[in-house]
Amino acid sequence: MGAELLLDTGPLVALLDADQREHAKCAAFFARWTGSVVTSEAVVTEATHLLSRVSGGRARCLEFVLRGGATVVQGGRRRLERALELVRRYADTPMDYADATLVALAEELTTGDVFTLDRRGFLTYRWAGRRPFRVRP
Repeated sequence: MGAELLLDTGPLVALLDADQREHAKCAAFFARWTGSVVTSEAVVTEATHLLSRVSGGRARCLEFVLRGGATVVQGGRRRLERALELVRRYADTPMDYADATLVALAEELTTGDVFTLDRRGFLTYRWAGRRPFRVRP
């Protein structure tokens, strides 16, 4: 395994909270991944919010990023505009902002590998028109 992997909120929370049902599965997959890992500010924001109920969880999330667990790709107007298009297109799924930023990143980085627990969403979403995501783990 290699290349770039898009990191979604669910696995990030599961990696950092051992009490999560998917913790072992996510930790095992992440330990085997040899490529780079990228995410968006929206995913980090969502994860720190979800980890707020875990003692030290918010800090653990930020430390994970600072130690190189994932590269946070900064947003901008173009990605925000693309996210709006995607949120409108997938309104019936529904698609949240964090997911939209990952789809936009997939298009910018030309990668369809996504580390997510949101199988329903990411098996529905398409990047670069019609390309399906490779949902991991």
